[in-house]
Amino acid sequence: MKRIARSFALLGLILGAPAMAQDDNTYRSDDGLLIIRSAGTGYTPSGPAPDFAQLDANGDGFVDSSEANAYRLLANDFRLADSNRDDKVSRREYERWVALP
Repeated sequence: MKRIARSFALLGLILGAPAMAQDDNTYRSDDGLLIIRSAGTGYTPSGPAPDFAQLDANGDGFVDSSEANAYRLLANDFRLADSNRDDKVSRREYERWVALP
């Protein structure tokens, strides 16, 4: 009976594993194959924030959402950085966002 329970547990791990797509550790034992999947934090160190002028590719004094894609962290936080919700980030908004902890 324990062998059946282990088999179902192992089957559940194997079938559920594709839903969690990250690091794989595979182990073989007398009872079969065990695959352990774990998700990372998603955090990638990025270094210091680039200067506003580097992001403002067209030189209009604002960073729009397409320009923000040049700096992944800003692209991710674009709505937070755009405090007045005008779909662009001014130099002042950018400096405030960069100063956030």
